[in-house]
Amino acid sequence: MEKRERLGSRLGFIMLSAGCAIGCGNVWKFPWMCGQFGGGGFILVYLLCLIFLGLPALVMEFSVGRAAQTSPVRMYGRLSKPGSKWSIWGYIALIGNIALMAFYCVVTGWIIYYFCRFATGSIGSLGFVPMITSPGINVVFLLVTVTAAFIILSFDLQSGLERVTKIMMVALLMLMITLAGHSLTLPGAAEGLKFYLIPDFSKINGSVIVGAMNQAFFTLSVGMGGMAIFGSYIDKDRALMGEAVNVILLDTFVAVLAGLIMFPACFSYGLEVTAGPSLLFDTMASVFNNMAGGRIWGTLFFLFMVFAAMSTVLGVCENILAMIRELTGWSRPKGSLICGIVIFLLGLTTALGFSALHFQPFAEGSTWLDFWDFVVSTNVLPLGSLVLALFCCNKFGWGWDSFVEEANAGRGMKVQPWMKPVFRWFVPAVIIFIYIYGMATFAWS
Repeated sequence: MEKRERLGSRLGFIMLSAGCAIGCGNVWKFPWMCGQFGGGGFILVYLLCLIFLGLPALVMEFSVGRAAQTSPVRMYGRLSKPGSKWSIWGYIALIGNIALMAFYCVVTGWIIYYFCRFATGSIGSLGFVPMITSPGINVVFLLVTVTAAFIILSFDLQSGLERVTKIMMVALLMLMITLAGHSLTLPGAAEGLKFYLIPDFSKINGSVIVGAMNQAFFTLSVGMGGMAIFGSYIDKDRALMGEAVNVILLDTFVAVLAGLIMFPACFSYGLEVTAGPSLLFDTMASVFNNMAGGRIWGTLFFLFMVFAAMSTVLGVCENILAMIRELTGWSRPKGSLICGIVIFLLGLTTALGFSALHFQPFAEGSTWLDFWDFVVSTNVLPLGSLVLALFCCNKFGWGWDSFVEEANAGRGMKVQPWMKPVFRWFVPAVIIFIYIYGMATFAWS
């Protein structure tokens, strides 16, 4: 058996895990959802979902990965009783990761395109709709994203993924702190902060709660093995509750910083914060066009966006690559080439979905992007977290005692006995309730 690869340091593990969690979910999806769902109230519900749902799910996923010492496609089978059906979810996790990259790599390409336009100063005709309806732009920058990711992943774990992610994450945090500091000096910053940070409880409803839960799972990449793979690359010298807390704190810090950059700027220049997915592109581009030194600030802004998005692309593609390699026995270079080709071809559905490949799966105006996001955010991530909770906390799965023994191995914060009802009953019950509510109220047509 080939010796399992290892990360070089605890910092590498935290940066990789946080890098996989930090991405478009934090700096694209979180701010526009926050804008559409009323600002501070959404943040409050989101933070509660992170603490009571996201944290238990993350600890369980790290634990299953470290105990199984294998990729998500085989981790359930390795830890469950012979003949059980748990291993099926490993294959569903593989499908979920591929579906995520089918739209995520396209969005990352959009961000790279905007960075290139700001860096070269050609921002006069820049716009979200002209970009997404241009087949050439979408296909070229999808290809750039997928090629860059799998070239990095074709090297061994420490010299490829770990080294690049550490550099990107440090640069990301420095850029975000600089940009947030600048936004807070703008004339309308106080109004933006009021909208963003002070909850309006009248705006909290079922849709806000469903959106916050799905966003919590989406931003942490829990439920389909995105974090389990990194758990399988680390030793048992640190307990996993503390590591999960570190990842969530870093992830939340970046999401909050993204809002501190965007909302004061939007209110300063009188721009609409409920713009939805185009908030990052049209709205922020308008901000920088109106701002002194806007080309420089815009270039820095979209550079940090590139780092955030690529850190997730690398993390999820590493997960896909690890699963495919375990199923086939391929080397890293061969697996990277074939996985890259498949993800590029699937990504073409999203890349061309606003132009040549019209597909309206749900309500009027929905596209391939909405379809892939529905598969991942609305189904695989929450249901995967439900499967994790059932698997880790019940005797018909891995079992609570085995889970706690693994989670608490090493130094640091431990899973406590009083937490068992939260993990075993509260997490599954809330996920089931919110999932059913979300499906019942989904905009099907």
